[in-house]
Amino acid sequence: MECSYVVWLSYSGLGNRMLSLASAFLYALLTNRLLLIDRGADMADLFCEPFPETSWLLPLDFPINQWSSFNKNAPQSYGSLLKCKAISNVPDGNANGSSLPAYVYLHLGHDYGDFDKLFFCEDDQQLLRKIPWLLLRSNVYFVPSLFLIPTYEEELGRLFPQRDTVFHHLGRYLFHPTNLVWGLITRSYRSYLAKAEERMGIQVRVFDAANAPVQHVLDQILACSLAEKLLPDVSLHDPVISSTVTGSKVVLVTSLDSVYFEKIRSMYWEHPTTTGEIVSVYQPSHEEYQQTEKQMHEMKAWAEMYLLSSTEVLVTSAWSTFGYVAQGLGGLKPRILLRPENGTMPKPPCRRALSMEPCFHTPPYYDCKAKVVIDTGAVIPHVRHCEDVSWGLKLVDQAKRL
Repeated sequence: MECSYVVWLSYSGLGNRMLSLASAFLYALLTNRLLLIDRGADMADLFCEPFPETSWLLPLDFPINQWSSFNKNAPQSYGSLLKCKAISNVPDGNANGSSLPAYVYLHLGHDYGDFDKLFFCEDDQQLLRKIPWLLLRSNVYFVPSLFLIPTYEEELGRLFPQRDTVFHHLGRYLFHPTNLVWGLITRSYRSYLAKAEERMGIQVRVFDAANAPVQHVLDQILACSLAEKLLPDVSLHDPVISSTVTGSKVVLVTSLDSVYFEKIRSMYWEHPTTTGEIVSVYQPSHEEYQQTEKQMHEMKAWAEMYLLSSTEVLVTSAWSTFGYVAQGLGGLKPRILLRPENGTMPKPPCRRALSMEPCFHTPPYYDCKAKVVIDTGAVIPHVRHCEDVSWGLKLVDQAKRL
């Protein structure tokens, strides 16, 4: 029999790409398709080949290469083909002499339309099985909605009896740093993290600087870390030099800005801790702004995600795919810094994640059989709404769900 394929198209920032690529791999596995990936500007520089003696990179001479023209309005997209009735998602709707295309473009990005979202319906999956080439572009972790498709329910249950470990297993299987990235990781780890008795990660991503001034964000980080007893408090009155040492903790800070690192480091340099712990603070890089597909910038980002995954406790920023990747690879349930509203710190300042799974930010809300809008976070016990994105979906372990 001829092979069928999923071609994953490189799109968006590194964290988004890793989440969508893991989703595409799982979809290929469920549908017995081979996965090929568009190398983009830097994929080959970031990740080793995950499959021995073969390559997952799309051949350079692949006949379709005008990826930039593929968007939600592209005539080749599944949504566009359905909308103009070039194909039909009704069972046997293409039987009357109509031929299916050799390939279809699946637009599953955050801006996809209602017809594109029919991808997650049972009848549409039956139709897509007949098309040999699926070209998939996404910047989201769409795995939770795969669990809502009855066709895949049994297989997913066998693959992941613990539903909240999907990205943990897929990520550790797929994403292996290249030698250059591994060098960044090991040099940082051996120099700053290896000898500490406890390692803590703080991942800071500010999406709306106007609504989250530096001091407000810093206050929220410290309020969360102190309330959750992740960091010790400091004494403002005791002598700077203390003779009692009860342990050492290293705090790994990742942020595009250095100000949070500098202020936390100064706090623990200038004042002793009330517990006697020695707290060291380290930040590998501060790139100022996101530079998608710039080689060294992406290498540093990948190295820092990996380093964060090696910590025992983690504080992450709401909505951040960078944080999602780190928590998933490390098998960590982080404290999530909730987004402020009207410049006011949330109360509480952070919330413990229900699971290590990433959040699907833009899921469909559609009952394919009843053809009505529903709450897809209330259909099955192990797909629930996210802590940081109230309308998003994430996988939880039903037995452990709070």
